[in-house]
Amino acid sequence: MKKFIRVIVTIILVIIVAFSAYAVISGRTYLFEAVWYNFANIDDYEKFTNNTVVTGEPQPWNLSKDYNKNPLPIALKKKLEDLETVAVLAIKNDSILYEFYWDGYSDSSLSGSFSMAKSITSLLIGAAVKEGKIQSLQEPVGDFLPEFRTGDKAKVRIIDLLTMSSGSNWDESYANPFSVTTELYYGHNAYKTATGISIIHPPGTLHAYKSGDTQLLGLLLEKATGKSLSAYASEKLWQPMGAEHAALWSTDMIGGSEKAYCCFNSNARDFARLGQLMLDSGRWKGNEIIPMDYYLNSIKPCNIPDNSGLRCNYYGYQWWIIPSKPDIFYARGILGQYVIVIPSKKTVIVRLGKKRADEKIDNAPAEVDALIRWGLLF
Repeated sequence: MKKFIRVIVTIILVIIVAFSAYAVISGRTYLFEAVWYNFANIDDYEKFTNNTVVTGEPQPWNLSKDYNKNPLPIALKKKLEDLETVAVLAIKNDSILYEFYWDGYSDSSLSGSFSMAKSITSLLIGAAVKEGKIQSLQEPVGDFLPEFRTGDKAKVRIIDLLTMSSGSNWDESYANPFSVTTELYYGHNAYKTATGISIIHPPGTLHAYKSGDTQLLGLLLEKATGKSLSAYASEKLWQPMGAEHAALWSTDMIGGSEKAYCCFNSNARDFARLGQLMLDSGRWKGNEIIPMDYYLNSIKPCNIPDNSGLRCNYYGYQWWIIPSKPDIFYARGILGQYVIVIPSKKTVIVRLGKKRADEKIDNAPAEVDALIRWGLLF
């Protein structure tokens, strides 16, 4: 038995040494963090460096006269609790109709947004278009990033990144610690990682969800505006919308680039402002944040064929769309972070949590369908 244990210990030590040597020699030292932390969580901002998205004059939400008078339906509440929900909030007619928190969270608790940050990055692209920092979505990415000025990369346009149709070889794998997505999450050179892709399909011809496309949008925004994403988000979103609390946008290192595709951290009430902005056609209290045509195209299916060969009827400019209810759209994060907009009911629903359902209904996680059905009752 002792001999068997020694063999097992030796094998484990050899694996550790080999792994460590590979990580150091290959320059992939982020692998140590990926293995140590293992899985992404909604409090990962505590692990990363962050830039602050500062607020201006707060504009607190009004409370509806029916505030919290109608509890969540029993079946929906159970579903949400099974998925370790930490916050649910519903805005109706510009006022908070319902909110509830679990697990010690409150209306000021920070939570990671994961890929909801993609929708925020899209809003910032729209703001840059309005400001004239970006002249046209047809502009080549190479106008901003020198790595895209030659070869097949020179064919990639901003609109190809917005519609996830860059044609790149990006590997959107979350479980594989060696994938480029894991490198972008735990690594410390987002610029090198995102720009190091190759183009393997003609841009604009294949829709394939790739976090790298959004990261490139963030990098070109830095070049176009001369500001960090956090500073630009503060100027164009957080201050005009009267966010009550500063947000954190995780970066690849101190003084580095924000993780544009994943890591905007805020609370349910302030996330709801993003939905209200989109509910009001890209305006906040009448003030245009993004151009009307940009808003309309953001929530219109891109109709670019995906890997199934069918035209994509569920994704616009980094916003998800419900195929059977195309007037409803939402931002989505991998652990079940949602900002759902239901225009017919003048309603915004936010859900934050630690898990999402494996089952999909109408191309959306099952709890999205359940939340929408709840919202349609308002």
